[in-house]
Amino acid sequence: MTFLSQAAVKTGGCLPLLALKVYVNTLGYPPDSSSKPTMVEPRAIIRPYKPDDEKLVKFTLGLAAMEGLAVANRQAAFHPLTLSLWVALSCIMIQLLHWWPKQEYGWLGWLLPLPAFGCWGVPVLFAIDWINRPYFEEVATDLMHRADFADLKYYARSPSSGLFILEYGDKFVGLVAIDASTDSQSEERIVKKNKKGRIQVVDKHRDFYSTGTSSVATIRHFFVEERFRKSDVQQDILEFAARHVFSKSKQVKILKASSTPLVGYKYNAFRKLGLSVEKQSGKVGILGWRVDMMSLERAKWEENQNKESSNI
Repeated sequence: MTFLSQAAVKTGGCLPLLALKVYVNTLGYPPDSSSKPTMVEPRAIIRPYKPDDEKLVKFTLGLAAMEGLAVANRQAAFHPLTLSLWVALSCIMIQLLHWWPKQEYGWLGWLLPLPAFGCWGVPVLFAIDWINRPYFEEVATDLMHRADFADLKYYARSPSSGLFILEYGDKFVGLVAIDASTDSQSEERIVKKNKKGRIQVVDKHRDFYSTGTSSVATIRHFFVEERFRKSDVQQDILEFAARHVFSKSKQVKILKASSTPLVGYKYNAFRKLGLSVEKQSGKVGILGWRVDMMSLERAKWEENQNKESSNI
């Protein structure tokens, strides 16, 4: 357990990640001169969601849902099979059009085959995106049709639920959303398309905002801006979330999450927290990257916390 994780319980949902305040003397005055201008180092904090954050949070959730598409396209494009296919098709075109290098043109003759490689590069990349995109678009569509996206107050239904935002000064860093309500394992949409393609509400009489706590909590959303990931700050916000869900209610026994190795920082953070693969829930993309259902039991989490405490 890190120092930051221990401090989380004592801050009531507003966790200072940087304890030091560095004062920079810009005008050459002594550091103990209180009358001279100083600059305070920005602090990183984890705080609960506020209504003013709605647009930022919903935009970030949509961005996170489509993030894996770029990674899938990039990895598929540089896969040995893809590169072999690209080179083979280009060579066939060069052979048919007699575009092999010609020495009589000097060094310019070596540029003759390049248009063939360019011509086949575009359709190969298009085909990769065309195959990968439907899964991620379906995930994003499903996300926007769920109750928690429609109204972010959904995460106030249980004391162990929560939507937390990580900030560094005035910069947004990331967020995590945990659902410990009675619908924590539900994947039902509140709207869907009927046979005519029209949007309709599913079960208008169902109460999506009833209170209560389930024995199983689910990490619905987890995202950290790419430029901050090298600092491993995603581990701090994830440990904070786990401490919150297990400490607020003894009724929660298991913490679950769904992730894929395709989004490496997220998958590795779950594994580092202690979540283990429960089962493979599906595949994604042209290369069939697996999607894993992961879980962490309260007993294991408490055991890990005790070990970390003893090492401090």
